[in-house]
Amino acid sequence: MNRNEPVNARIRLAIAQWPDDAPRGSVTTFCDEHGITRKTFYAIRARARDEGQAAALEPRSRRPKTSPTKLTEDLKQDALKVRAALESSGLDHGPISVHDKMVSLKMQAPSIASLARIFREKNVARLEPKKKPRASYRRFVYPAPNACWQLDATEYVLTGGRKCVIFQLQDDHSRRALATHVASGETSEAALAVVKKGIGAHGVPQRLLTDNGMALNPSRRGWEGQLVTYVSSLGVEPITGKPYKPTTQGKNERFHQTLFRWLDKQPLAQTHGELQAQVDRFDLIYNTERPHQGLPGRITPQQSWDATAIAEAPRPKPVSDLPEPRGPGPVAQLPGATEPVVDAGTETAGRTTTALPAPTPQETDPSQKISGSIAHPAVTGSQKLRVYPNGVVSIGRTLFSLTKRMGGRIVIADWDLEGILFASTEGEVIAEYFWPPEGTAYVGISKARTRYRK
Repeated sequence: MNRNEPVNARIRLAIAQWPDDAPRGSVTTFCDEHGITRKTFYAIRARARDEGQAAALEPRSRRPKTSPTKLTEDLKQDALKVRAALESSGLDHGPISVHDKMVSLKMQAPSIASLARIFREKNVARLEPKKKPRASYRRFVYPAPNACWQLDATEYVLTGGRKCVIFQLQDDHSRRALATHVASGETSEAALAVVKKGIGAHGVPQRLLTDNGMALNPSRRGWEGQLVTYVSSLGVEPITGKPYKPTTQGKNERFHQTLFRWLDKQPLAQTHGELQAQVDRFDLIYNTERPHQGLPGRITPQQSWDATAIAEAPRPKPVSDLPEPRGPGPVAQLPGATEPVVDAGTETAGRTTTALPAPTPQETDPSQKISGSIAHPAVTGSQKLRVYPNGVVSIGRTLFSLTKRMGGRIVIADWDLEGILFASTEGEVIAEYFWPPEGTAYVGISKARTRYRK
């Protein structure tokens, strides 16, 4: 019998009823037959004599008399109160956040795993079994503050259902909230205002990452925006994510969620000024009071900003190198009109403009013709293509299908080491492919990992 296995009740009964006049050597024989030690035999017999035969039939509890590491009910209640306080204030209130808050308050803090068990026992935890483990995340982080800023806008509602837009500017390295601006809409003027506010307070960054919105960076649509022109004049490199790929600006998208969770616990603002005061208060809490779980050691964004030297500011470009602001296209002509919308000799904004006649097909520069193929694509790049009538485009030696419905249309091809994406000139994704094996002649639309299904 295993020494850790409890003695059978039948054996215990036999020991409890053991006669006092049993022959010499019978105890040893009995113990050998049933696989127990003489010490166990006499311990059970002594218990039967002292506590009665019924008590000897069950083994004693092996529970320790003391448990120094056991969490008291008072400690559990303290943890629940801290969690409730964080939740009511609109801040993160998971086990990690509660642990860090208890430590900052000089309270006795259970381990993160213990807090998770407490919250499950008390039915206050939100179970997410399908959520990816944090260890599986692969994040890209710029090496220093001001190496790259992220800018994005999100919609919010004031009292009465009135909509407004919140621009959030964030440092990629430290996650620090650099500037926030409340505006009536997502406009170039509002985007410029928040960037100028951030630059005035924290210096000039090396890069500015945005989406492809009209107010932020419409370069993929074929023209320069006011924001791109302004930051380029400072030497800042404006970069964008792929169309319909918000994960490129994932830090800022997650920043929006944290802001919304906090605003949901605040009184609904009536004016832009009230909302601006609320988001300014949130930025202070976010930067200095709230440990960031995405940063090493769960430090605050301000601590991360202070821990690393700020990246060197870029050199402003010479005026001759700056991109000329380009509008969304040539002056349109109204249906049925015989003259351009802007007449020759018309006074506009204090200057005289003259309408130029549209070029004839013979006057068009052949070098500007949009082709349906790229014979030798670079490692990464972006280029306009005209889809062939049969619905394909040629990249290198491979034909990619975009369906016959796209025949004759102009699309934008954007590629990198991983794959190639085709989007309309309005920024709508048509299809996205991984690079096929070398030598592949044709890739059908069914092989696209993402495609427009309407």
